[in-house]
Amino acid sequence: MALDGIVTRAIVHELQSCRGARINKIHQPNERDVVFNLRVQGGSGKLLLSANPTYPRVHFTAQTFINPAEAPMFCMLLRKHCEGGIIEDIRQVGMERIIHIDIRQRDELGDLSQKRIIIELMGRHSNIVLVDPGSNTILDGIHHVTPAISSYRVVMPGFSYTEPPQQHKLDPLETDKTAFLEAFPMEQAGATQWIVNTFTGVSPLIAAEIALRAAEAGGVNSSEQMEDAECLWQAFSELMNDVREHRYQPASGLNSKGKEVFSAIPLRLIVGEAKTYDSISKCMEDFYGDKAERDSVKQRVSDLLRFLQNERSKNVKKLDNLQRDLEEAEDADQYRIYGELLFASLHAISKGDQEAVLVNFYDEEQKEISIPLDPLLSPSDNAQRYFKKYNKYKNSLAVIEEQKLKTHEEIAYIDNLLQQLSHASMSDIEEIRDELVQQGYLRDRAKKVKKKKKNDRPALHQYISSEGIEIYVGKNNLQNEYLTNRLAGANDTWLHTKDIPGSHVVIRSDSYGDATLEEAAQLAAYFSQAKQSSSVPVDCTLIRHVRKPSGAKPGFVIYDHQRTLYITPNEELVKQLPSKVKSS
Repeated sequence: MALDGIVTRAIVHELQSCRGARINKIHQPNERDVVFNLRVQGGSGKLLLSANPTYPRVHFTAQTFINPAEAPMFCMLLRKHCEGGIIEDIRQVGMERIIHIDIRQRDELGDLSQKRIIIELMGRHSNIVLVDPGSNTILDGIHHVTPAISSYRVVMPGFSYTEPPQQHKLDPLETDKTAFLEAFPMEQAGATQWIVNTFTGVSPLIAAEIALRAAEAGGVNSSEQMEDAECLWQAFSELMNDVREHRYQPASGLNSKGKEVFSAIPLRLIVGEAKTYDSISKCMEDFYGDKAERDSVKQRVSDLLRFLQNERSKNVKKLDNLQRDLEEAEDADQYRIYGELLFASLHAISKGDQEAVLVNFYDEEQKEISIPLDPLLSPSDNAQRYFKKYNKYKNSLAVIEEQKLKTHEEIAYIDNLLQQLSHASMSDIEEIRDELVQQGYLRDRAKKVKKKKKNDRPALHQYISSEGIEIYVGKNNLQNEYLTNRLAGANDTWLHTKDIPGSHVVIRSDSYGDATLEEAAQLAAYFSQAKQSSSVPVDCTLIRHVRKPSGAKPGFVIYDHQRTLYITPNEELVKQLPSKVKSS
C-alpha cells in the first residue's frame, strides 16, 4: 500500500491548518466516505475521510460529491456531535496509519462537549470511529465490528474503544544508528523485507527506495544485497531525517513494473519523469482520482453490464437470422415458378415422386429444372405448397426490413447505454436502471423507496470553459433528454460525436470563442465510445436544429445545419476544466 505511516504523517502535518476550523456541514455521500465542509480563517475547504477498503485516505478535496436524499445514520450522528464544532487537535498515533481529530462543540444544553474522530487507514479493516474521549466509549463507527467478527476488538456503540493490535516494531523516527545496527540481521536477507518487518509505518515502496539508495551509494547492482549495513543505515537515516523535519516533496509516477505509485518524498525508483505536487492532498487526489468510485460503480453495474451485453448478443444473432430470412425471401420468385411449372404438368407427376424434372418455359433456352417434391402430398398440393411459400416470403420482405431497422436501433440504443455505464457515477447508475425499467427491459425492484416526483430534475455535470462559459454534459439518457429538450435555449450550441454513442454536450451561451468550442468538443469526444481514439468527428449545431422523433428511444435525437470538428480526446485538458455536479 502506498499510503503508509510516512504519508499519514505528511497528511497530519498538512491538516494542522485545520486547527481552529469550524465544521459547517457534514455529508456522507456513500457507505464508506465522510466529507467535512470546513470554515477556516480566510476561506473554506472540504476534508475527505474515507474508510474505503481498497483506497482508504484522508485529504483535502476539490471533488464534488452527490449526497443521498436521506443521510445515513452515522452521518446523522456526526452532525449531532460534530457539526458546528471546532477542530482542536489533529494528530497521528506514532507512525501508524491512525489519525485522531479532537472536536469541541456545545451540546443541546449549551455545555461544552469533547468528541474524537478516529480514522484507521488499515486497508480492508479501515474504519471511522466516533468516540467520547472522557469515557473512551464508542458512540458509533462507519463500519461495525461485532464479537463474531473479532474477539480482540469490537466497534459497536457502547463498547470501549480499543486500538488495533500493536505490531511491536521499531519507530523509524526514534531509531538511532546503534539500534539500527543491533537490529540488522547477521544472516543474509532481503533488504526491503527486513525494513518492512522491522520498522513501523514503512511500506514496501519506501523500503525498496531505501534499499535502492543504499545500493547506489555502495556501488552495488542489486538493491537486495545487504553486505554493507553502513550504506543501508545512511540511506535510511537521510530519508527519515526528511520525514522527521517535515521536508516533503509529494510525487507520483510508474515503478519498474509499470505500476503507478506515489509518496510524500521523492522516489528514485520512479521510472521516467515523476509528477510533483505542492501538497500531499493534491498528490493523493490526483493519484486516487475517481478510482474508488469507479470500483464501487463497477460492482454496482456488473449485473446491468451482463444484462445489456446479453441483450446485445441476442439482437446481433437476430440480425443474422433476419439477414438469412431476407436472402431466402428474395428468392420468392423461384417458388412461384416452381408452383406454376407443377400446375402446368400435373398429368406428368404422380403422388410419391420425390422430384419432378420439367422444362422451364420461363428460361430462354428452355432448360430442364429439377423441383423437389413431398412424396406424401399430391402433385396439386405440392404446387400449392410452393405458392404458399411464395406468398409468405413476398409478404415478409417488408416485415423483415422493418425488423432489421428496429434491431439496428435496438443495438445502437444498447451500445449507447454501455457507453454511459463506462462513465457512470453512482447516481447515474440508478437513473439508467430506472430507464431500463420504464422501457420494459427490467422488472421494477420491489423496494419501499420514495417515488421521485414528476418534476424531479436530474443533476447535471457542469464545466466552466477557459473563457468562463458554462458547458453542460449529460452522462445518461435521462440527463441528455433534460439537458437537450428542456434546459438548453434555442441559441445554445449542442455537440455530439458523429455516429458514435456519447454524451450530449451543451454550451449555455450564444456568444463564445474558439477555445470554448474546442473544450466543449473535447468533452463530447472524451465522454463517448471513441474516448481512446484520435480525430474523433464531433458534430455541433444550435439547439433549435435538434429534435426528438416521435416514439424514439430515450436520448435519441436528429439534427441538421451541423458542422463537424475533428478532435483527439485529451484527458488532462478535461480534468483541468473546473467542474461540479449541479442540481437543476
